[in-house]
Amino acid sequence: MMNRDIHPERAEPNPQTSQRSDTGFAPRISIEQVEEGHVLAPKFDRDGLIACVTTDMQTGEVLMLGYMNAEALRMTIETGEAHYWSRSRRTLWRKGATSGLIQRIEELRIDDDQDAVWLRVSIAGTKASCHVGYRSCFYRRVPIGQARKDGDALIYTEAEKTFDPKQVYGDAPNPTIL
Repeated sequence: MMNRDIHPERAEPNPQTSQRSDTGFAPRISIEQVEEGHVLAPKFDRDGLIACVTTDMQTGEVLMLGYMNAEALRMTIETGEAHYWSRSRRTLWRKGATSGLIQRIEELRIDDDQDAVWLRVSIAGTKASCHVGYRSCFYRRVPIGQARKDGDALIYTEAEKTFDPKQVYGDAPNPTIL
């Protein structure tokens, strides 16, 4: 018998997978459904979050790693703009709401066991993504292996900021929590 979750175009929809879980997404019923099915059944961690890697659609450059709760993932899917959950501020936020650096979703992917999301985005304005002013949140490299013998100072991979955070954010509180 064919698994209806794997090939819904060939069979009637399975009523179990069309029901929504408490997250608003399909319940996770089987490994086959999660890994090779056609329904979105994300696995949120014990804090109700799922990791999200965001890259530039054109260059493939990693821009940031964020987290989404179910509401942020739903809003991202519904609006076509990236929404995240701030773990430090404990609030939902739309990327670019303050800065204008809105991340427009070109493609949203889910990984094999549906516990991580990959957004491929285009960005308005200066095309930056980091609240510190750099293009990518990953603007420093950590020396490893032999290079560590020359010192362990972080190495900047971006020569300069793409915008001045004080001009963009004004006196808004810095989201980095010590």
